[in-house]
Amino acid sequence: MSDDDVLAAMRQWIEKAVIGLNLCPFARAVYVKNQVRFVVSHAPHLDGLLEDLDRELDFLAAADPEAVDTTLLIHPTLLPDFPDFNDFLQLAEAAVGENELEGVIQLASFHPHFQFEGTAPDDMGNFTNRAPFPTLHLLREASIERAVAIFPEAETIYAHNIETLEALGHAGWNALWARPPRQ
Repeated sequence: MSDDDVLAAMRQWIEKAVIGLNLCPFARAVYVKNQVRFVVSHAPHLDGLLEDLDRELDFLAAADPEAVDTTLLIHPTLLPDFPDFNDFLQLAEAAVGENELEGVIQLASFHPHFQFEGTAPDDMGNFTNRAPFPTLHLLREASIERAVAIFPEAETIYAHNIETLEALGHAGWNALWARPPRQ
């Protein structure tokens, strides 16, 4: 699979699910302003992926937020099993601290088989964090704080997302990918 294919799949997921279903009410603004950096990693092993993460943490911390507000670090082939990806997240979180970026940048995670603890694999709530490929989302804390200030009931987003996906159901989720993205 080429990088173009990976990026096209990720953009489709953002446009149809994240923005289209309003799973993240803050995503549209940065996406339409092209402030989302997409990076496809080709690291052959976890150490290489951590090196890519270190580079992206440094890049995002130094970048002008008006130019790059957030980064998606995508690896299309490494960590295909969610438990392995979930274990890797501890190393990724440690990298944020090692780069002295706690309180500056935080990580969110997405995976094709994402599963919240205590849920069944096919639970629709898991789809809030299901992306086409294992992905680390690097977010600026300052951007999150500004977004939350504008959206005073940010704590309701998670519950709203679960309700949206449960109402959509598996058939609706599958049909979503058969339709062109909304403009």
